[in-house]
Order: sequence, then structure tokens, then C-alpha cells
Amino acid sequence: MSGAAEHRMYVAGRWTGSASGARMEASSPATGERLGTVPEGTREDVRRAVAAAGKAATLWAGRSAFERAAAMERVAGIIEERREELSRTLVLDQGKTLAEARDEVEELALYFRMAAADAPRLEGSAPPSVDAGKRVLVYRVPRGVVGVISPWNWPYTMPAELIAPALACGNAVVWVPAPSTSVCAVALAGCLADAGLPAGVFNMVTGPGPVVGDEVAANPGTHAVGFIGSVETGRRVAARAAGKALLLEMGGNGPVVILDDADLDAAVEASISSAFMCAGQSCTAGELFMVHERVREAFLERLLAKVERGVRLGDPFSPETTMGPLNNEPTAQKVDRHVRDALERGARLLAGGSRAEGFPTRLYYEPTVLDGVTPQMQIFREETFGPVIPVAGIRDESEALSAVNASPYGLLSAVFTRDLERGLRFAEAVRTGWVNVNASSNHWESHLPFGGRSGSASGVGRVGGRYPMEAFTEPKTVILDLGR
Repeated sequence: MSGAAEHRMYVAGRWTGSASGARMEASSPATGERLGTVPEGTREDVRRAVAAAGKAATLWAGRSAFERAAAMERVAGIIEERREELSRTLVLDQGKTLAEARDEVEELALYFRMAAADAPRLEGSAPPSVDAGKRVLVYRVPRGVVGVISPWNWPYTMPAELIAPALACGNAVVWVPAPSTSVCAVALAGCLADAGLPAGVFNMVTGPGPVVGDEVAANPGTHAVGFIGSVETGRRVAARAAGKALLLEMGGNGPVVILDDADLDAAVEASISSAFMCAGQSCTAGELFMVHERVREAFLERLLAKVERGVRLGDPFSPETTMGPLNNEPTAQKVDRHVRDALERGARLLAGGSRAEGFPTRLYYEPTVLDGVTPQMQIFREETFGPVIPVAGIRDESEALSAVNASPYGLLSAVFTRDLERGLRFAEAVRTGWVNVNASSNHWESHLPFGGRSGSASGVGRVGGRYPMEAFTEPKTVILDLGR
């Protein structure tokens, strides 16, 4: 990738710069190299994109579901043709390993293929009328223009799980990607731009979230808003988008509960995946490990051996590397802060605990294990988003259940037990939208509904497969008088 590249955003069927002419520098968290610049979008740019989307929305909604499905298939095909280029861009711009990047690109194509399959199946009904001379049709129609605001940790698949279903069911889209992975956003936008969609149906504006993201949320020309990201930002988006249809997938701290009858080898293997995939920067990451006191020492002994042997921090392009750097300095500072707070409050450091030396950037963080974590510590209560396994002891499953249900989050949890009845009982009682029994918290199936429980800080609505179409369409009722 050329360090001199001046990337552009995509509005109204054209690649363009920002109205102000300002640009943002992009650099690699993995290598430190300059990746070029991207436009620093303005509110005017968003307004132009929303206006273009508004003009295109009626035309696009008028296309048959099968035509729109064919367009989504074309996007998927282009992604697959560019698999290696997209993967390498992801490694440089986000920092994850090449193996993880290839997996993400594979799933990216899947989201567009799923949307292509689901769009023609968006069915309605013909309920009876009180009048025998009338017929009633109820069917789902697109809302119009959908604003999409997406994060940097999975910069291809997270926007795709909103963009693909929104487009497939007949909406036009204005997408604001995370600034720190804008180069990835340009690469993905290129796949949509080359798929032959009508001008204005898909738009992408890069820039600072408080400017371009805020405008997408608040602009009266967007009729629904899909957001994936932090709780703090999601709440601001919800306030600015008040009155619109919302799909918000926000934070969690992925509690993993290991009971006294758990298969410890399986629990350790899953814990490694839960904590260190994407350097812990996943909304499904395990960020709090509650381990029964009877098995805690045995679990820690096996875990430390596995971390030492199996977790390799290094060059994300190297096949030996299993974990790359963190994506950005604010995230690294939060990990620093959470680990320091835990140690000051009495936690024991068993592995790692600081940024790694000898790498091209300061964003490489050692795989870290803490024991003796308590509810008074930030790392117990908050979302860390880094490669840390904080272990807290529990005496029984009810203690774990109470701790999870007392959390402000309600996104995902996991439990390990050989007794499936016990596991199901826990799963039904815990207040999270997704529960994995005897599987990593990072076990994910992209066609299934994923989101936070009502009353939690983890969001509203569901991503995954066809489920966003529930937010991006609405029922329309038509009554026909047969003249009898």
C-alpha cells in the first residue's frame, strides 16, 4: 500500500474529497507506517450524501427483491475476488493477524450472500377484514434512508451486518465508518461502488464521529439508524436520533463462568479464544472470568501454561503470530488503566501486565492474566477491550449469576459445566441476549440474532442474518374494497 495514497469517500456515485478539503492521516498500528490520508468529512458532506440517498431510495425500493439480491451477490463476488487485498489492508489498518483478517473477509462476503438470500423471503400476510367485501394486505416496506455508524474492531463485518440487510430490503444507505480504520472502509466501499448499484443508493463519508456520525444520526433525511460501538457513543447516537427506528449493538464485558464440574481443558482452550482473539478487542470477548474456588488453582495452572505456550504476540503478517497489536492509543490507555487499578486494589499479576517492548509501535500489549479480581475493580465492572484474563473466585453458580445480572451490561455470557441441565438453567436465568454453554464467548454464528437484553446498557434490537431487516423495514397495511 502506497504511503502517498490519498483515499476518497464515496457520495452520490462518485469518489470525492470533503467539502472543506481537509484530510486525516492514517497510519498502521502494526507497522507504524503511513497508509495515506482520508477525507475529513464535514456536516455538509453528510447532508450531500443524505440528499443523494433520499433521491435514490424510491428508485431502489421499486426494484424487485430479486434484483436487489442479485446486486448483493455481485458485491459478495467482488469481495471474494479481492480477498487477499482486503485481508492485507485489514492487517495494516486494524492490526489483527493475517489469519484473523482472512476469516473476517470470508465472513464479510457471507453477510452479502445472506442478505441476498433473505431479501426475497421478506414476507407479509393477508389478515381477514371485518368486512366480507374487503381484502387486507400487510407487507413490509423499506424505511427509506438508513444511517450506519460502525466501529474499528471488525471494520468489514460490523458495517456489513447492517449495510447488507439495509440495502437488500430496499433502503439507501449513508455509512460513517470509524476514523481509525478508514482505509479499510475505503476498500469495502470500493466493492460496493463497483457492483453497479444506482448512484446514491450507497454512500460512505469518512471523518470524526462527533461531526459526521452526529449528522447522520440527527439529520431529518435519515429514517433509521444502525449503530455498533461503545455504550457512551451509542447513547449519544440514540439521543440525536430520537424518534427514528434504532438498532444499537453496544458494549459488554463478556462474563465467562467456570463451575466446579467444568471440563477444565476445554474451559482453558475456550478462555484463550475468548480473551485473545483480535487482541481482546471484540464485543463478544471474555473480559471477566468467574471460576469456582474448588477448581480455580487447577484452572490457573493450566491457563498459564497455555498462555506461555500458545499465545504469540508479534508481526501480524507472520504465520507464527496468534495476536497482533491493539488498534489505537485510547484503547491501550484504557487497558493500562484497568490493569493498574486492579493491581493497586490487590489483584495478583500472573502474566503480562504491560505494553510489550521491541515492536514497531507502542500498541503491542502482553497477554495478561490477573487473579484475585474483585467487584471494586474497574476491570470487574467495565469493558476493558484488551488482551486480559481477569479471574475472580466464586463459591457457587448463584454467586456468579447474581454478579452477571447486577452488571449494567446484558450482551453476552458463557458458562462451563459438564451438567447440561445446570448449564441450561444458568442460561435461562442470566440476563444477557446471548449465552454460550461450554463454548468460547467468541463463538459466533453470523445468521443468528445478537444483541443486548432489554434494560441493559448493551443496546436494542438484533444484528445477525435477517434480523436487522426488522429494524430497517416497517409494516404497511393496504385495504382493497372489492365493490361487493
